Amino acid sequence: MKNADLYAEFLRTPLTERLERHRHTDCAQSYLAWAKKMARQVPAYAAFIANASIDLDSFADDAEFSRLPLITKENYMRVYALPERCIDGQLSACETVAVSSGSTGTPLFWPRSLSHEIDIAARFEQIFVDSFQAHEKTTLAIICFALGTWVGGMFSAQSCRLLSQKGLPITVLTPGNIKAEILRVVTELGPHFDQTVLLGYPPFIKDVIDTGRANGVEWPRYAPKLVFAGEVFSEEWRDLVCERIGATDPRFATASLYGTADGGVLGNETPLSIHIRRLLARRPALAAELFGESRLPTLVQYDPCSRFFEVHDHTLVVSGDNGVPLIRYHIADKGGFLSFQALTDFMRQHGEDPIADLKVFASLAIHDLPFVYIFGRADFTVSYFGANVYPENISVGLEQSEVCDWVTGKFVLDVIESSDLDKRLQVVVELAPGQAASPQRRDVVASVIQRELLRLNSEFANYVPAQARAIEVILLAHGDAQYFPIGVKHRYTRRKTPS
Repeated sequence: MKNADLYAEFLRTPLTERLERHRHTDCAQSYLAWAKKMARQVPAYAAFIANASIDLDSFADDAEFSRLPLITKENYMRVYALPERCIDGQLSACETVAVSSGSTGTPLFWPRSLSHEIDIAARFEQIFVDSFQAHEKTTLAIICFALGTWVGGMFSAQSCRLLSQKGLPITVLTPGNIKAEILRVVTELGPHFDQTVLLGYPPFIKDVIDTGRANGVEWPRYAPKLVFAGEVFSEEWRDLVCERIGATDPRFATASLYGTADGGVLGNETPLSIHIRRLLARRPALAAELFGESRLPTLVQYDPCSRFFEVHDHTLVVSGDNGVPLIRYHIADKGGFLSFQALTDFMRQHGEDPIADLKVFASLAIHDLPFVYIFGRADFTVSYFGANVYPENISVGLEQSEVCDWVTGKFVLDVIESSDLDKRLQVVVELAPGQAASPQRRDVVASVIQRELLRLNSEFANYVPAQARAIEVILLAHGDAQYFPIGVKHRYTRRKTPS
């Protein structure tokens, strides 16, 4: 289908109708047929399949889709030239190109066309319509992701503009990650709209909110809503930012996107997924039983007609159409997926009925889309006395009432050795602007982090000897050049240098 036809179809197709397609589609069979088509049209994939001695035309059963080899950055993206990875070998058929962050190596280019942006716009439509009721309210959407070649800012802006073209009363501004400009837009234009939506990375959005509060911005008067991407955060953190903007129900004031430069937006939080996650946050043992780890992943719903998920060694594999078609692409995020029925049944079997809980909201559409859960990159964990300590565990500690007013929430987690080779768990914490370090504050942070680790992480509580559970905390000024440089995507663990 040509771009003009896809655009027209997007404009006339109601969201609910689009999200019901999977109920009448054999998605696995569709992806197998699509893979066969890509093997004929994409030169790199044709060569890749040939090198693996696979005759795709002989595949008839959709179960055989899982026999196709995984593609990765190493065996595909860096082996074949970019045009060869595009349909018909034509890079010029794509109208735009984004650049990955390069967090796992050399940055890569990811081309896309309007058809791919339309597909992604449906994820934004779910959030703006189902969560924020933006079809009924005038909405100021402020893009707070960095602009330029990175995927977040331009992609989000284009998706929001497509919603405007579909008829939603949304006005889009793109100040990027310039705090002063964001706050000027909020205070000068916000009063002319029913609600204001900030879209950006979680730590930066919190920084914008806190800076606004410090400068007299009365957030509740703008009816703020928040769209996040890029990081896992806790429900304590969600509660904290909602309290600071005056949002009374986080399920309808926030939503997180599961997005990557290579795969686009793969899924999004919904009021249902947020409600389930919040129920599980109050029951860590139940969450550990469900997800298999002592940390709470991001939980989103996804459209299987848009993206197809599989799991390989506890990490995610995704297939989906892009400027570079992804066919069983090993995206390397640790996680898994659950059917709508499986997750809702699990919750009911343990005394929770999230669907019944949400029925009080008569206007809310609950779509029976499957769920995918994401812990983030598998290499952002530290091992301490055999216990896996996750950045998410530390985040919860820094979001507690004893410390949250004078720290930003950013930290660097590490295991260090003393001169006699004894190990200790170290957390370097960023102070909020204008706040000073003191021994008393250091001790409070250490105590709160240890308390939350013992509560949330059964491995830490059971594997780590009592005498080794003390947390070494270092408090550093806001924007410290070594640990918390401004304008750089933050890493919560130190990248180890290969020996």
